[in-house]
Amino acid sequence: MSVEDIKRKVESNIDSNSEDMIGVAKTILDMPEPGYREFKTSKFTLEQFEKYGFTNIEKVSLTGLKATIDTGRPGPTVCVMGELDSLVVLGHPHADEETNAAHACGHHCQIAQMIAVGQSLNDPEVLKGLSGKIVLVAVPAEENIEVEYRKTLRDEGKIEFLLGKQEFVKLGALDDVDIAMMTHTGGNQKDNDNKTLVLGGSSTGSVSKSIKFIGKASHAGGAPHNGINALNAANLAMAGIHFQRETFQEKDIVRIHPIITQGGAAVSSVPADVRMETYVRGSTVEGFLDASEKVDRALRAGAMAIGAEVEITTIPGYLPMFQNKGLTDLYEQNSIHLVGDEGVDRSKVESIGGGSTDMGDMSQLMPIIHPSVHSTSGDGHGIDYVVTDYNSAVTTAAKAMALTVVDVLHGDAEKGKEIIDTFKPMLTKEAYLKLLRSMYKEEKFK
Repeated sequence: MSVEDIKRKVESNIDSNSEDMIGVAKTILDMPEPGYREFKTSKFTLEQFEKYGFTNIEKVSLTGLKATIDTGRPGPTVCVMGELDSLVVLGHPHADEETNAAHACGHHCQIAQMIAVGQSLNDPEVLKGLSGKIVLVAVPAEENIEVEYRKTLRDEGKIEFLLGKQEFVKLGALDDVDIAMMTHTGGNQKDNDNKTLVLGGSSTGSVSKSIKFIGKASHAGGAPHNGINALNAANLAMAGIHFQRETFQEKDIVRIHPIITQGGAAVSSVPADVRMETYVRGSTVEGFLDASEKVDRALRAGAMAIGAEVEITTIPGYLPMFQNKGLTDLYEQNSIHLVGDEGVDRSKVESIGGGSTDMGDMSQLMPIIHPSVHSTSGDGHGIDYVVTDYNSAVTTAAKAMALTVVDVLHGDAEKGKEIIDTFKPMLTKEAYLKLLRSMYKEEKFK
């Protein structure tokens, strides 16, 4: 079969299962689970893998899954990823009543996209025209939240890294992968000028911090002089962080956004145990590590001023993301085929977003693309973020990736081999793991 014939078959396969795939997305929407808690979602995804004939399935880490489709001919391995986890968004219309977990980032659609790509390619007629392997990865814990819970898992030896793709790399689950891709939902439909598929740009890297200020409790009204107010220490620390902002270089796109997760035990008692979390983001590793040290100084200063203690745990977050041009070019041509030139949004290609993703980690190791699809309303991670166009979010997005996989692996996988041969990884696996481990830091300051 010609590449055009294969692509037509792939599109037809996706169309024939479109309603089922949208149903998969909506089912996962109603079972939101944060990272490393995605047990129901993982079980459901496994059932879908089995339903669509994926037989080579591995369980990875606590909730992750990996399914491999082999063409039977040597060639590159292309990985299509979907993220299992949700956010926690109080008041979201699809939030779990008990946990407040909610899919306010569209990961439920990613899993459906991934399965749709897999079933469209897992066709004897299609596979005859390809060389190499297709790997479907359902990965946990992309959202860097619930740090204390994940630290507990780490302390128990169940994970080393708090983010799912990092853990997959450490466990060797991606050692056989040469190229990776995934698609995010996003873009407020009413503001997107009728554009549907969005070519991706770059994004920031980060570390996260878990902070505990330790003071001394006493009667807040009768004897505040006998106490040490840990909340005041935290507030001073946040002021110190803000006073550092003029020192951040614009090229580094530094973002710091702390929250207080525990502010005291009772209003009548001087707060003695106050907890904070924050991200420190930047477009370069050097930039966010420099900002991280300045944050630590502010935290120590806040504690010193009040006479409190502070415990600071710094944990590696994400690395900056860079998308592969050769792979982007293939994806762009398939996008034009699907939605027309006017339906392709190229506005983000040269931009660096302030958000972060562990797909950035993948980009340091292999060629990746991380496009998005205009299909939502509301603000990402917000109470009003919902998918409004499931046909675009699932069906169109899946087609764009599946057709790109065909281009990469068609024939003797010449295009895939060219992309791999011209790619210069920024880090080896060993250097990557060493860098992440070097970011772990625990400090107690009195």
